[in-house]
This record gives sequence, structure tokens and C-alpha cells, in this order.
Amino acid sequence: MKPWQIISVMCAAHVFSMAGFATFPALLPTLVPLWQLSNTQAGWISGIFFAGYVAAVPLLVTLTDRVDSRRIYLVGLLISTVGLLGFAFAATGFWSAMIWQAVQGAGIGGTYMTGLRMLTDRLPGTVPSRAIAFYTGAFSVGTAMSFVLSGEIASRLDWQTAFGLAALGPIIAAAITLILLAAQRPDLEHRPDTHLLDFRPVFRNRQAMAFTLGYAGHSWELMALRGWIVAFLVFAGATQAGTGLLSATLIAGAANLLAVPASIIGNEFAERFGRRRTILAVMILASVAALATGFSASVSLTAAVLFVIIYSGFVMGDSASLTAGAAAAAAPGYRGATLAVHSILGFSGALIGPLVVGLALDMAGGQQSPLAWIFAFAAMGFGSVAGAAALWQLDRSPGATHRTAAGRGG
Repeated sequence: MKPWQIISVMCAAHVFSMAGFATFPALLPTLVPLWQLSNTQAGWISGIFFAGYVAAVPLLVTLTDRVDSRRIYLVGLLISTVGLLGFAFAATGFWSAMIWQAVQGAGIGGTYMTGLRMLTDRLPGTVPSRAIAFYTGAFSVGTAMSFVLSGEIASRLDWQTAFGLAALGPIIAAAITLILLAAQRPDLEHRPDTHLLDFRPVFRNRQAMAFTLGYAGHSWELMALRGWIVAFLVFAGATQAGTGLLSATLIAGAANLLAVPASIIGNEFAERFGRRRTILAVMILASVAALATGFSASVSLTAAVLFVIIYSGFVMGDSASLTAGAAAAAAPGYRGATLAVHSILGFSGALIGPLVVGLALDMAGGQQSPLAWIFAFAAMGFGSVAGAAALWQLDRSPGATHRTAAGRGG
């Protein structure tokens, strides 16, 4: 297959694999009153998804250094399907929702970075950063699709059906990869000489860790935004008598879709002006946009929608650059292990971010308080601040270099 065909296949499979990714956040305004959840409990359900992700990644992604990544990818799709069907038929409240959300997260843990490994292993060159930019952009396309379809289906049928039909996504992704991508033998020449879960070579790679810790802050912010965006838009619409659940999920989907070019453009800026410099600039702008978005609901619904879209763009602006930087900095034979650590630490941030936002809402007056939403978005923006600080400190240390195969350093 030609490179553009491989990229297209993997991006399509990635979009379908994420059909249930945003189903719970999209239906949060429905499920919170139905199950009488506090904002903190809702944050836990959103966050536990990423606990499942983090639990699955060390084994599943690291295995891609030793076996064909397609096999691991198919296992992840199976887990995702089970989690979505379990939520549809067995979730009845806080604890059962926690269980099935964690299973879904484990499934995404077996598909996101393993899919990236499938892509890069099948393309010529060292680490094709533009291919990574398109692949990470497909993450936002999948998220947008999940928001929109979940909201549409739930508004016409019910929330159980929304989760059940989302399970078709991973099944379609499995069919795409089985039919269109051939199996591939692992690279035995660069096979790791350490045991499977020995991540010490990765932690000693200071440049890779700089991008990884920056990614942790990015994921905190991104997943907190995606976890609470619909609830925020419903609040803004209720305040201004303008929007309900369906239109809120459509706006959330549009915001995620419009963020796709931001990821690709951000990577192009990183190639031209330096990866570290570009990422730091984007993170600073994102933290400022977070505060502006928190204030926007008190101005007008139009302002809230506009700033949500702007903020989504800034949050996604460094996504591809961070992952491409970590992958390019990986030592030979340790790309899978490096991506595993990248995901573990990154999605640990994703676990904490939605929970902290829920806590901020509860402590500052709840979802109906304009002041509470200002604190909530400040909590989101903290992810960019922390990520920028970690990248600045670690990547400028004596052990770090500033040039990678995927682009220039800052």
C-alpha cells in the first residue's frame, strides 16, 4: 500500500474505534439527575475511563516492541466493545458505571498508541511526524463523531441505545484493519534486551520524558474539557435561554472537529520554528483561553460557544507535536515502551483533570454558578501551566538534546 493509503486506513479505523469515547460526557446532563450523582461522582466516572486506559497500556503498548501491533490493536477493540455493551445493559448507577467506563478505557488503551505504532511501523522513514499529526487529528474527529451521534441517538431513543450502538464502532474498526492491513513481523534487529515491563531506559531518556510530562499536562486539560464541555454549554444555554442537550452535543462535536486543523497546523509550526518553542507558546495561549472561556458564559451564549471553539483549538494545537516529539526521541527498539510511558503519564493526567474540575464545581457552588465555572476552567488551564513548566525544565537540562528526527527542537 502507498503511504497515503496506510494513513487513510489507520485514521478511518481510529475514528470508528472511538465511537463510544465521548458517550458518557455527551449524556452527562441526562445521567447526573437520573442517577442523582454529585459533580464529584460525575468527575470520577469520567476520570475512571482513563484509569482503565492507564492500567492496560503498560502491557498492551509495550508488547508492540515484540509482536505485531495489529494483534494488540484487535484485542483493544474487543475490550472496547465489551465495555460499551456492558454500560448499555448493566450500568444502573455510580459504581456499575465506574466498572464499565474503566473497561472502555482499557479498550482505548489497547488501540490509541498501538494504532499509532501500526501506522509508523508501516511507513518509510524514521518517525513521520505529519502522519502522526493526521492520526492524532483523527482522535478529535472520533471524539466529535462520538459527541454528535451519542446526543442524536439519546435524544431520539434513549441513553442505553446510544451506548449499545456505539459498540458497532470498534467492530467496524476491526473489520477495516483485518481486511485492509496485512500482518507484519516485529523488528527483530532492534528487539529490546530488557524484560517486558522494564521502563528504566525510557525514564533515562530525558528528551522523551520532557515531551511525555508535557503531554500529561495537555491530557489533563484536554480530557477535562471534553468531560465537561456539554455540561458547560447546557449551563450557558440555560442562563441565556438558548440550548439544550442535543444542540450542546452538536456544538461540542463541532468544537472537536474544528480542533483537527489546529493539531496539524501546530505540528507544521513545530517543524518550522522548533518543537519545544511552539509547544510552550501554545500552552501559554491555552491557559489564557481557559480563563476567558470560564468567564464567557456570563457574557452570552454566543461568547461561550465562540470561546469553547477557540479554547479547543489551542488545547489541540500541541497534541501532535508532543506525541511526535516523544516517538522521535525514543531509543531504537523502545518505541513501544516509550509510547507506553507517554500514555501512562499522559492519561494519568487525563484521569485527574475531569475529577479536579468536578471538585472545583462542587466547592464553588455547583453547575448553576457562574463563579464555579470560572474556577472549573482555571482548573482545566492548570494542565497547560504544569505541562509547560515540566517541558521547560526537563528539556533544557544538560542531559537533553534539542534536535530530533521528527523536527527541530526549540
